[in-house]
Amino acid sequence: MTGDAPVTPASDLFAAARAVLAEGLDQRAYPAAVIEVGRRDSVLWREAFGRLTYDPDARPTVPNTVFDLASLTKVIATASLAMRAVEAGHLTLETPVADLVGGWVGGDRAAVTVRHLLDHSSGLPARVRLWETGKGRDAFERGIVGTPLDYAPGSRSIYSDLDFILLGFVLEDVNDAPIDAQFASLAAALGEEIGYQPAASLMDRIAPTEHDPSRGRALQGEVHDENAAALDGVAGHAGVFGTAAAVGAFARLVMQTFAGRTSLAAPATMRAFAARTGVPESSRALGWDTMLPTSSCGARMSKAAIGHTGFTGTSLWIDPENDRYVVLLTNRVHPTRANEALLKLRPRLHDAVMSAG
Repeated sequence: MTGDAPVTPASDLFAAARAVLAEGLDQRAYPAAVIEVGRRDSVLWREAFGRLTYDPDARPTVPNTVFDLASLTKVIATASLAMRAVEAGHLTLETPVADLVGGWVGGDRAAVTVRHLLDHSSGLPARVRLWETGKGRDAFERGIVGTPLDYAPGSRSIYSDLDFILLGFVLEDVNDAPIDAQFASLAAALGEEIGYQPAASLMDRIAPTEHDPSRGRALQGEVHDENAAALDGVAGHAGVFGTAAAVGAFARLVMQTFAGRTSLAAPATMRAFAARTGVPESSRALGWDTMLPTSSCGARMSKAAIGHTGFTGTSLWIDPENDRYVVLLTNRVHPTRANEALLKLRPRLHDAVMSAG
Protein backbone atom coordinates (compact mmCIF):
# COMPACT_ATOMS: atom_id res chain seq x y z
CA MET A 1 0.00 0.00 0.00
CA THR A 2 1.53 3.27 -1.12
CA GLY A 3 1.02 7.07 -0.90
CA ASP A 4 -2.05 9.27 -1.13
CA ALA A 5 -2.95 11.64 -3.98
CA PRO A 6 -3.52 15.34 -3.27
CA VAL A 7 -6.96 16.21 -1.96
CA THR A 8 -9.24 17.89 -4.46
CA PRO A 9 -11.22 20.75 -2.88
CA ALA A 10 -14.97 20.32 -2.81
CA SER A 11 -17.18 22.54 -4.91
CA ASP A 12 -20.60 24.05 -4.33
CA LEU A 13 -21.58 21.92 -7.31
CA PHE A 14 -21.97 18.99 -4.91
CA ALA A 15 -23.75 20.80 -2.08
CA ALA A 16 -26.80 18.53 -2.34
CA ALA A 17 -24.67 15.39 -2.18
CA ARG A 18 -22.73 16.79 0.76
CA ALA A 19 -26.04 17.38 2.57
CA VAL A 20 -26.99 13.72 2.09
CA LEU A 21 -23.70 12.61 3.65
CA ALA A 22 -24.14 15.03 6.56
CA GLU A 23 -27.62 13.61 7.07
CA GLY A 24 -26.06 10.15 7.25
CA LEU A 25 -23.88 11.30 10.11
CA ASP A 26 -26.90 12.72 11.92
CA GLN A 27 -28.80 9.45 11.44
CA ARG A 28 -25.77 7.44 12.65
CA ALA A 29 -25.75 5.56 9.36
CA TYR A 30 -21.95 5.53 9.79
CA PRO A 31 -19.38 7.26 11.97
CA ALA A 32 -16.92 7.80 9.09
CA ALA A 33 -17.28 8.42 5.37
CA VAL A 34 -15.12 9.55 2.47
CA ILE A 35 -16.49 10.32 -0.98
CA GLU A 36 -14.71 10.79 -4.27
CA VAL A 37 -16.39 11.85 -7.50
CA GLY A 38 -14.53 12.11 -10.76
CA ARG A 39 -14.29 11.78 -14.51
CA ARG A 40 -12.16 9.54 -16.69
CA ASP A 41 -9.18 11.89 -16.40
CA SER A 42 -9.74 13.90 -13.22
CA VAL A 43 -10.99 14.04 -9.64
CA LEU A 44 -13.86 16.50 -9.15
CA TRP A 45 -14.48 16.15 -5.43
CA ARG A 46 -13.02 14.27 -2.49
CA GLU A 47 -14.13 14.95 1.08
CA ALA A 48 -14.09 13.25 4.47
CA PHE A 49 -16.95 13.22 6.99
CA GLY A 50 -17.24 12.32 10.67
CA ARG A 51 -14.85 10.47 12.96
CA LEU A 52 -13.54 6.93 12.89
CA THR A 53 -15.91 5.89 15.71
CA TYR A 54 -18.80 7.46 17.61
CA ASP A 55 -16.48 8.36 20.48
CA PRO A 56 -16.39 12.19 20.57
CA ASP A 57 -12.62 12.02 21.05
CA ALA A 58 -12.09 9.65 18.12
CA ARG A 59 -9.74 10.63 15.32
CA PRO A 60 -11.41 12.69 12.60
CA THR A 61 -11.93 10.98 9.27
CA VAL A 62 -9.43 12.28 6.71
CA PRO A 63 -9.39 11.99 2.91
CA ASN A 64 -6.80 9.21 3.12
CA THR A 65 -8.59 7.16 5.79
CA VAL A 66 -8.23 3.47 4.95
CA PHE A 67 -11.38 1.33 4.83
CA ASP A 68 -12.11 -2.39 4.68
CA LEU A 69 -13.45 -2.50 1.11
CA ALA A 70 -15.26 -5.83 1.68
CA SER A 71 -16.88 -7.06 -1.56
CA LEU A 72 -15.37 -4.29 -3.66
CA THR A 73 -12.53 -6.85 -3.61
CA LYS A 74 -14.58 -8.86 -6.11
CA VAL A 75 -14.35 -6.24 -8.85
CA ILE A 76 -11.17 -4.34 -7.97
CA ALA A 77 -9.04 -7.43 -7.44
CA THR A 78 -10.62 -10.71 -8.53
CA ALA A 79 -12.56 -9.73 -11.66
CA SER A 80 -9.59 -7.62 -12.77
CA LEU A 81 -7.22 -10.56 -12.34
CA ALA A 82 -9.70 -12.77 -14.19
CA MET A 83 -9.65 -10.33 -17.13
CA ARG A 84 -5.88 -10.50 -17.21
CA ALA A 85 -5.92 -14.31 -17.02
CA VAL A 86 -8.36 -14.52 -19.92
CA GLU A 87 -6.24 -12.18 -22.03
CA ALA A 88 -3.10 -14.16 -21.17
CA GLY A 89 -4.81 -17.37 -22.31
CA HIS A 90 -4.55 -18.99 -18.87
CA LEU A 91 -8.27 -19.73 -18.89
CA THR A 92 -11.42 -18.86 -20.82
CA LEU A 93 -14.83 -17.82 -19.62
CA GLU A 94 -16.16 -21.16 -20.86
CA THR A 95 -13.51 -23.29 -19.13
CA PRO A 96 -15.34 -25.88 -17.01
CA VAL A 97 -14.63 -25.50 -13.30
CA ALA A 98 -14.23 -29.29 -13.24
CA ASP A 99 -11.08 -28.83 -15.33
CA LEU A 100 -9.66 -26.44 -12.75
CA VAL A 101 -10.79 -27.74 -9.34
CA GLY A 102 -10.20 -31.28 -8.17
CA GLY A 103 -13.29 -33.06 -6.87
CA TRP A 104 -15.74 -30.72 -8.61
CA VAL A 105 -17.94 -33.59 -9.78
CA GLY A 106 -21.48 -34.86 -9.50
CA GLY A 107 -24.92 -33.59 -10.38
CA ASP A 108 -24.93 -30.40 -12.47
CA ARG A 109 -21.36 -29.51 -11.58
CA ALA A 110 -20.00 -30.53 -14.98
CA ALA A 111 -21.92 -27.64 -16.55
CA VAL A 112 -20.40 -24.93 -14.31
CA THR A 113 -17.87 -22.65 -16.04
CA VAL A 114 -15.70 -19.72 -15.05
CA ARG A 115 -18.42 -17.46 -16.46
CA HIS A 116 -20.91 -18.90 -13.96
CA LEU A 117 -18.60 -18.05 -11.07
CA LEU A 118 -18.20 -14.48 -12.31
CA ASP A 119 -21.93 -13.78 -12.74
CA HIS A 120 -23.05 -15.70 -9.65
CA SER A 121 -25.06 -18.29 -11.58
CA SER A 122 -23.07 -21.40 -10.60
CA GLY A 123 -25.80 -22.83 -8.39
CA LEU A 124 -23.78 -22.40 -5.19
CA PRO A 125 -25.79 -21.05 -2.25
CA ALA A 126 -25.54 -17.43 -1.15
CA ARG A 127 -23.40 -18.00 1.91
CA VAL A 128 -21.93 -20.88 3.89
CA ARG A 129 -20.20 -20.36 7.24
CA LEU A 130 -17.07 -22.21 6.19
CA TRP A 131 -15.01 -20.58 8.94
CA GLU A 132 -16.92 -22.59 11.51
CA THR A 133 -15.63 -25.92 10.18
CA GLY A 134 -12.10 -25.17 9.02
CA LYS A 135 -9.43 -22.67 8.08
CA GLY A 136 -7.14 -22.27 5.10
CA ARG A 137 -7.50 -23.03 1.42
CA ASP A 138 -7.61 -26.82 1.62
CA ALA A 139 -10.47 -26.82 4.12
CA PHE A 140 -12.38 -24.17 2.23
CA GLU A 141 -11.95 -25.87 -1.13
CA ARG A 142 -13.21 -29.16 0.33
CA GLY A 143 -16.14 -27.30 1.87
CA ILE A 144 -17.15 -25.61 -1.39
CA VAL A 145 -16.69 -28.76 -3.48
CA GLY A 146 -18.87 -30.61 -0.99
CA THR A 147 -21.63 -27.98 -0.91
CA PRO A 148 -24.70 -29.06 -2.94
CA LEU A 149 -25.82 -26.76 -5.72
CA ASP A 150 -29.11 -24.99 -5.02
CA TYR A 151 -30.22 -24.63 -8.65
CA ALA A 152 -29.24 -25.53 -12.22
CA PRO A 153 -26.17 -23.55 -13.37
CA GLY A 154 -27.07 -20.58 -15.55
CA SER A 155 -30.78 -20.73 -14.72
CA ARG A 156 -30.69 -17.86 -12.23
CA SER A 157 -28.23 -15.69 -10.34
CA ILE A 158 -27.84 -15.82 -6.56
CA TYR A 159 -25.08 -13.57 -5.23
CA SER A 160 -22.62 -15.92 -3.56
CA ASP A 161 -19.29 -15.30 -1.85
CA LEU A 162 -18.47 -18.95 -2.56
CA ASP A 163 -18.25 -18.21 -6.30
CA PHE A 164 -15.48 -15.69 -5.75
CA ILE A 165 -13.69 -17.64 -3.05
CA LEU A 166 -13.43 -20.51 -5.52
CA LEU A 167 -12.49 -18.16 -8.37
CA GLY A 168 -9.68 -16.80 -6.21
CA PHE A 169 -8.32 -20.34 -5.80
CA VAL A 170 -8.57 -20.90 -9.57
CA LEU A 171 -6.61 -17.70 -10.29
CA GLU A 172 -3.92 -18.71 -7.82
CA ASP A 173 -3.51 -22.01 -9.65
CA VAL A 174 -3.56 -20.79 -13.26
CA ASN A 175 -1.19 -17.91 -12.49
CA ASP A 176 0.92 -19.90 -10.00
CA ALA A 177 0.94 -17.09 -7.43
CA PRO A 178 -1.08 -16.09 -4.35
CA ILE A 179 -3.91 -13.73 -5.17
CA ASP A 180 -2.51 -10.94 -2.98
CA ALA A 181 0.80 -11.07 -4.86
CA GLN A 182 -1.05 -10.97 -8.18
CA PHE A 183 -3.07 -7.98 -7.08
CA ALA A 184 0.00 -6.15 -5.83
CA SER A 185 1.17 -5.46 -9.38
CA LEU A 186 -2.16 -3.90 -10.32
CA ALA A 187 -2.26 -1.97 -7.05
CA ALA A 188 1.19 -0.52 -7.74
CA ALA A 189 -0.06 0.82 -11.08
CA LEU A 190 -2.83 2.70 -9.25
CA GLY A 191 -0.24 4.61 -7.20
CA GLU A 192 -2.47 4.80 -4.12
CA GLU A 193 -2.92 2.98 -0.80
CA ILE A 194 -4.67 -0.30 -1.52
CA GLY A 195 -3.97 -3.96 -0.86
CA TYR A 196 -4.53 -6.99 1.31
CA GLN A 197 -3.33 -7.19 4.93
CA PRO A 198 -2.64 -3.50 5.64
CA ALA A 199 0.54 -2.64 7.48
CA ALA A 200 0.46 -1.90 11.20
CA SER A 201 1.84 1.56 10.44
CA LEU A 202 -1.53 2.45 8.89
CA MET A 203 -3.55 1.50 11.96
CA ASP A 204 -4.29 5.06 13.10
CA ARG A 205 -5.88 5.78 9.72
CA ILE A 206 -7.91 2.58 9.37
CA ALA A 207 -11.63 2.90 10.05
CA PRO A 208 -12.74 0.26 12.60
CA THR A 209 -15.55 -2.07 11.60
CA GLU A 210 -17.53 -4.31 13.93
CA HIS A 211 -17.03 -5.61 17.42
CA ASP A 212 -16.92 -9.29 16.51
CA PRO A 213 -18.12 -11.62 19.29
CA SER A 214 -16.59 -14.67 17.57
CA ARG A 215 -13.12 -13.04 17.64
CA GLY A 216 -13.73 -11.30 20.95
CA ARG A 217 -12.60 -7.84 19.84
CA ALA A 218 -13.34 -4.77 17.80
CA LEU A 219 -11.87 -5.14 14.33
CA GLN A 220 -9.44 -2.57 13.00
CA GLY A 221 -7.00 -3.42 10.25
CA GLU A 222 -8.16 -7.03 10.04
CA VAL A 223 -10.77 -8.15 7.57
CA HIS A 224 -14.38 -8.00 8.75
CA ASP A 225 -15.65 -10.96 6.72
CA GLU A 226 -15.36 -14.17 8.72
CA ASN A 227 -14.65 -16.44 5.75
CA ALA A 228 -11.90 -14.10 4.54
CA ALA A 229 -10.45 -13.98 8.06
CA ALA A 230 -10.23 -17.78 8.08
CA LEU A 231 -8.17 -17.46 4.87
CA ASP A 232 -5.71 -15.16 6.66
CA GLY A 233 -7.34 -12.07 5.19
CA VAL A 234 -6.57 -12.94 1.56
CA ALA A 235 -9.52 -14.13 -0.51
CA GLY A 236 -11.26 -13.62 -3.83
CA HIS A 237 -14.43 -12.26 -2.29
CA ALA A 238 -13.09 -9.88 0.41
CA GLY A 239 -9.92 -8.73 2.11
CA VAL A 240 -8.71 -5.64 0.23
CA PHE A 241 -8.30 -2.41 2.21
CA GLY A 242 -7.89 0.98 0.58
CA THR A 243 -8.55 4.69 0.42
CA ALA A 244 -11.13 6.55 -1.63
CA ALA A 245 -8.28 7.89 -3.75
CA ALA A 246 -7.20 4.33 -4.56
CA VAL A 247 -10.70 3.21 -5.50
CA GLY A 248 -11.07 6.38 -7.55
CA ALA A 249 -7.81 5.65 -9.37
CA PHE A 250 -9.17 2.19 -10.19
CA ALA A 251 -12.43 3.73 -11.44
CA ARG A 252 -10.51 6.03 -13.78
CA LEU A 253 -8.49 3.06 -15.02
CA VAL A 254 -11.71 1.18 -15.80
CA MET A 255 -13.11 4.18 -17.67
CA GLN A 256 -9.89 4.56 -19.65
CA THR A 257 -9.99 0.84 -20.48
CA PHE A 258 -13.35 1.25 -22.20
CA ALA A 259 -11.61 3.66 -24.57
CA GLY A 260 -8.23 1.99 -25.11
CA ARG A 261 -5.85 -0.68 -23.87
CA THR A 262 -4.49 -0.05 -20.37
CA SER A 263 -2.56 -2.03 -17.78
CA LEU A 264 -5.93 -3.52 -16.82
CA ALA A 265 -7.10 -4.99 -20.13
CA ALA A 266 -8.14 -4.31 -23.71
CA PRO A 267 -11.40 -2.44 -24.43
CA ALA A 268 -13.12 -5.56 -25.80
CA THR A 269 -12.37 -7.46 -22.60
CA MET A 270 -13.60 -4.60 -20.43
CA ARG A 271 -16.82 -4.37 -22.43
CA ALA A 272 -17.34 -8.13 -22.17
CA PHE A 273 -16.97 -8.06 -18.40
CA ALA A 274 -19.28 -5.01 -18.10
CA ALA A 275 -22.13 -6.50 -20.16
CA ARG A 276 -25.06 -8.34 -18.61
CA THR A 277 -24.64 -12.04 -19.19
CA GLY A 278 -28.29 -12.79 -19.93
CA VAL A 279 -29.06 -14.91 -16.89
CA PRO A 280 -32.85 -14.76 -16.43
CA GLU A 281 -34.04 -11.92 -14.17
CA SER A 282 -30.46 -10.89 -13.34
CA SER A 283 -28.65 -7.57 -13.67
CA ARG A 284 -25.26 -9.21 -13.20
CA ALA A 285 -22.30 -8.78 -15.52
CA LEU A 286 -18.98 -10.57 -14.99
CA GLY A 287 -18.08 -9.58 -11.45
CA TRP A 288 -19.92 -6.29 -11.79
CA ASP A 289 -23.54 -5.38 -11.24
CA THR A 290 -25.27 -3.13 -13.75
CA MET A 291 -27.62 -0.19 -13.48
CA LEU A 292 -31.18 -0.66 -12.29
CA PRO A 293 -33.20 2.40 -11.21
CA THR A 294 -34.03 0.56 -7.98
CA SER A 295 -30.43 -0.25 -7.05
CA SER A 296 -27.86 1.55 -4.92
CA CYS A 297 -26.75 3.69 -7.90
CA GLY A 298 -30.02 5.62 -7.95
CA ALA A 299 -32.08 6.43 -11.03
CA ARG A 300 -29.93 9.00 -12.86
CA MET A 301 -27.00 6.97 -14.12
CA SER A 302 -27.07 5.62 -17.67
CA LYS A 303 -27.80 2.02 -18.61
CA ALA A 304 -24.07 1.64 -19.23
CA ALA A 305 -23.23 2.10 -15.54
CA ILE A 306 -21.53 -0.70 -13.62
CA GLY A 307 -20.87 -0.96 -9.92
CA HIS A 308 -20.64 -2.96 -6.73
CA THR A 309 -21.21 -2.56 -3.00
CA GLY A 310 -19.42 -3.92 0.05
CA PHE A 311 -20.99 -5.16 3.27
CA THR A 312 -18.92 -2.86 5.48
CA GLY A 313 -20.53 0.20 3.86
CA THR A 314 -18.53 0.70 0.67
CA SER A 315 -19.60 1.23 -2.93
CA LEU A 316 -18.27 2.08 -6.37
CA TRP A 317 -20.36 3.10 -9.37
CA ILE A 318 -18.90 3.95 -12.78
CA ASP A 319 -20.94 5.53 -15.58
CA PRO A 320 -18.76 5.62 -18.72
CA GLU A 321 -21.54 7.13 -20.84
CA ASN A 322 -21.82 10.16 -18.53
CA ASP A 323 -18.09 10.20 -17.74
CA ARG A 324 -18.70 10.05 -14.00
CA TYR A 325 -17.74 7.75 -11.16
CA VAL A 326 -18.71 7.80 -7.48
CA VAL A 327 -16.73 6.18 -4.67
CA LEU A 328 -18.33 6.05 -1.22
CA LEU A 329 -16.41 4.43 1.63
CA THR A 330 -17.97 4.17 5.09
CA ASN A 331 -17.74 1.91 8.13
CA ARG A 332 -21.49 1.54 8.59
CA VAL A 333 -20.95 -1.79 10.46
CA HIS A 334 -19.29 0.01 13.39
CA PRO A 335 -19.96 -0.94 16.08
CA THR A 336 -22.53 -3.46 14.77
CA ARG A 337 -23.82 -4.69 11.42
CA ALA A 338 -27.39 -4.16 12.71
CA ASN A 339 -27.52 -0.79 10.95
CA GLU A 340 -29.04 -0.49 7.48
CA ALA A 341 -29.65 3.26 7.33
CA LEU A 342 -27.10 3.54 4.52
CA LEU A 343 -29.33 1.54 2.16
CA LYS A 344 -31.77 4.45 1.75
CA LEU A 345 -29.06 7.10 1.58
CA ARG A 346 -26.99 5.57 -1.22
CA PRO A 347 -29.49 6.06 -4.08
CA ARG A 348 -30.18 9.63 -2.97
CA LEU A 349 -26.46 10.37 -2.84
CA HIS A 350 -25.88 9.05 -6.35
CA ASP A 351 -28.87 10.94 -7.72
CA ALA A 352 -27.55 14.14 -6.11
CA VAL A 353 -24.11 13.62 -7.65
CA MET A 354 -25.51 12.90 -11.11
CA SER A 355 -27.83 15.91 -10.91
CA ALA A 356 -24.87 18.18 -10.22
CA GLY A 357 -23.97 18.26 -13.91
